[in-house]
Amino acid sequence: MPDLDDLYREIILDHYRSPRNSGELASPPAHRVEGFNPLCGDEVVVTLLVEDGKLADIKIGGTGCSISQSSASLMSAAVKGKELEDVQRLIGTFKEMMSIHGSSLGGSTNEGGRAIEDGPAEEAEPIDLSKLGELAALQGVVKFPVRIKCATLSWNTLAQGLEEARTTTS
Repeated sequence: MPDLDDLYREIILDHYRSPRNSGELASPPAHRVEGFNPLCGDEVVVTLLVEDGKLADIKIGGTGCSISQSSASLMSAAVKGKELEDVQRLIGTFKEMMSIHGSSLGGSTNEGGRAIEDGPAEEAEPIDLSKLGELAALQGVVKFPVRIKCATLSWNTLAQGLEEARTTTS
């Protein structure tokens, strides 16, 4: 049986070589948002179409390392067609998985993933990687803290786009 790290590496390379949901949606009606990581030069463009409380469609584009581009592809496949509430929950879960505190220290964390130092210790709920599907392939990124921003770039850009789309339709 192949090593789990090898399987995860293959998933990441597959999404890098053949990104899902590549391109751009017509804007308007879609909302377009760009993300940029000045530390390494990764760029991502996310266009999203929100209809009836769902992320009806999403397209991704950009340039960068295999981690940033495969994360964008994996993200788009995981959120397309989902209820906005579920998308927000998945964004939070993914960012918690990418948190050094939440992933490697195993201690108590607050909603932002920061260790709780004062007060009684509360057990943080462990992340169920089996529920993340292919997204779990990116869990190894936390071993390389300088690459976490690469993995979370598209997720932060999606969160920004959802917030902007929400405020423009309110």
